[in-house]
Amino acid sequence: MTDLLALPMYDIDRPATEALSQAIVTLLAQHGTAAQPVWPDDLLTHWQDDRLLLSQTCGYPLVTRLPAVQLVGAFHYSAPGCSGPDYRSWLVARDKGATLSDFHARRAVANGLDSHSGYNALRLVAALSGVLFSRLVLSGGHRQSLAAVRHHQADIAAIDCVSWALIARYAPEELQGLHIIDETPPAPGLPLITSASTSAQQRQTLQSVLGELVTSPAWREVCAASLISGFSPLQRQDYQTIIRFEQQAAAHGVARL
Repeated sequence: MTDLLALPMYDIDRPATEALSQAIVTLLAQHGTAAQPVWPDDLLTHWQDDRLLLSQTCGYPLVTRLPAVQLVGAFHYSAPGCSGPDYRSWLVARDKGATLSDFHARRAVANGLDSHSGYNALRLVAALSGVLFSRLVLSGGHRQSLAAVRHHQADIAAIDCVSWALIARYAPEELQGLHIIDETPPAPGLPLITSASTSAQQRQTLQSVLGELVTSPAWREVCAASLISGFSPLQRQDYQTIIRFEQQAAAHGVARL
């Protein structure tokens, strides 16, 4: 049986994502493991597939909706706002001189309620600042959130800093008229996961392959195209930071935006 591999979360430039996927497939083959790249539409079903060898998810569904999957680790990214395996979100608006408090009773947009970077992190900073939005628009993706702010369908968004950097590189026109006005606290970056049925030895092979990917000169350009600069094996407990964002917002009276 060929196991499934996907990198759906930062697919801003399809050729770069395809090259990265193929690099991992090649390295896995050198370790005797066959993997088939896929491009899933239904991510939650994909992440829970017993055939899943490697995929990337968001930390919020990892800790709230994916109890059975195994954590492999997280890439490091060279994007501003990242440090080691940690990342953060930028608060983005049309007015360069605005502050978060200016958006009380205005419209926010988030990519989805299951997103840490777009929703959970925004909820925390809004709660800490005492900001209550008049409305929350759900866009379906960070690029769509940016478009909503750009086209005056919403006023503020929290955008994953890696997504922002990749869009700045590959589709800069999508950022025209938009400005970073603030940031959220850091949290562990997007987790790389494998199926619950993956053996401990195979999970270790995945970690070895990803470590080789980010250190081998042969794959330097492939990694650079996706802003990948390193890899860290991580444990589930590292992602409790994301639950603490939720708990801290609730403690300030904001359970939902």
